[in-house]
Amino acid sequence: MLSYQLKVLLYGCLVKIYLCKTTDMKRLIFITIILLIATVLVTVVYFKNLNGTSQQATQVLRSIPNDASIILEFNNEKSFYDIFTDNKLFANIIGEDKMAEFAALNKRVLQNPAIEPHLNGQNLYVSLHPQKGNNVDFLITLSIPKGFEPQLFDELSKQKKNGLVLNTFNMGEKQGYVIYLSDIKRRFYLIDKDDQTLSGSFSKELIESCAKYDYQKEKQAFVLLSDRQSSNSLANLYVNYEALSPLFGQLFVNKNTDLFRSFRQLPAFAALSLNYKTDALMFNGLTKLQDNPSDSYLGIFAYQQPVDTHLKDIFPSTTAYCISFAISDPEKFESDLGDWQSKNDSKNERSSLFGKIKKETGIGLKKEFTKLLGTEFAEVTTRFHEKIAIIEVKDGSRMRTLLTNISQMNDDNIGLFSYEKLPQLLLGDAFTILKKPYFKIFDNYLVLTNSILEMKSYDDTYNNRKFLNKTEGYNKFDALLAERSNVSFFIQFKNAQQLFKQDMKPEFYDAFENMVPGWKNFYAAAWQFTSSDKNYYTNFCMRLSNDTTVVQ
Repeated sequence: MLSYQLKVLLYGCLVKIYLCKTTDMKRLIFITIILLIATVLVTVVYFKNLNGTSQQATQVLRSIPNDASIILEFNNEKSFYDIFTDNKLFANIIGEDKMAEFAALNKRVLQNPAIEPHLNGQNLYVSLHPQKGNNVDFLITLSIPKGFEPQLFDELSKQKKNGLVLNTFNMGEKQGYVIYLSDIKRRFYLIDKDDQTLSGSFSKELIESCAKYDYQKEKQAFVLLSDRQSSNSLANLYVNYEALSPLFGQLFVNKNTDLFRSFRQLPAFAALSLNYKTDALMFNGLTKLQDNPSDSYLGIFAYQQPVDTHLKDIFPSTTAYCISFAISDPEKFESDLGDWQSKNDSKNERSSLFGKIKKETGIGLKKEFTKLLGTEFAEVTTRFHEKIAIIEVKDGSRMRTLLTNISQMNDDNIGLFSYEKLPQLLLGDAFTILKKPYFKIFDNYLVLTNSILEMKSYDDTYNNRKFLNKTEGYNKFDALLAERSNVSFFIQFKNAQQLFKQDMKPEFYDAFENMVPGWKNFYAAAWQFTSSDKNYYTNFCMRLSNDTTVVQ
């Protein structure tokens, strides 16, 4: 039935037709009205379908156990699989064994004549979950379409020579299926959760955890893309940042590894859509902060305006990974940082240290340092495990004079801070690794390191222009990144390999080094945050190396 408003619109238009004197004018108005009504009806149907799709996505995401850190959503239709046929991107990320598992599942189950008509066109959600025994497994979840009954899987057992063996099993009050795929000699476990979703995994432990999971007792773990962005997207990526720490704990010997620690401590969710390229994974969308932005270290950069970034141009060629920051208003940043540190039990330490410096040197360090602070600063880790802070300043000579008064100097214009924790209290938690560093001014850049040897290493880098942007592959990768941002994470896989060897658990490093195809075929990855209405517009890019073959 037509809505009341639409009826009124139609009636008014018909009155106008009646009042018109010429036949041509009546015809023109009549055609215009028909087009207008058609547009309104199409719009109503379109948004009604979007709302239905959004409700299904919400239901599926809520049913996935919230220890998932990453979820990939894509449509189960032939066109999607055709696009990635012979493409090396996903194979290099998850490896040939996992690709073989998904291929067998698609061929024997999803494309089975008894199942395919019902599940074709449905969105699949593939989530990543840390498990016991240093394992990481995938869970596949989808919404059950109307007219589909899980008992249809019983039809698979009646088919001959279909490459699988199907049995039922009970998991508490829920009935499930065990599907043995002869192609890969693996068992796939599938359950109907009674909430209009199907969940399946090659891990029995994970499917048992999924069966017990009650989303009504848990906190929300993901946010959705906007309807418009989702409807035009080839695939979507959902991220729960805080859930990344348990995942990193599975991969690394030190569960509190400094690799992107601030990134993993951010209370936020991301919903990103795929921007397809043959040689790079690129996603963009929104990261939504879950608390007041000032309640987290990375959150305070959401109060800054986006900044054109150039500090990366002087990163050493040996850079393995780094975190970079860009601020439009240093005074506001320093104020917000102080407020955040006060909330995190650093208030007394902060005021005590700056008070001590004032008493002993007569310098108001916080105020004077902020006046000279530029718009960018970064913490870089090289492949030799060197830790280097690079900070843009407005006047290198004045900054050197300021820091000389709170340091012990030597003949090489290198000083050693006389006080601990200054980098952390002046710039934030990303700089906790530099407790009582050495410093040196290079033009209008302040550089901090933990040793004189590291400082001399960067001195050689700077004076001989041994920068990352001079190395093969960097400029092609950098061209894919946003020019303006506020927080950026970068990792160069070849340079990071030696660090992975030292820090990763042996089984995961062995997979990194020897898996073909594998992660070492990627040149680099970057994750960028750009402030947007106290949240972050987000870009993710992961590009294959120049010498990695990609089928076009």
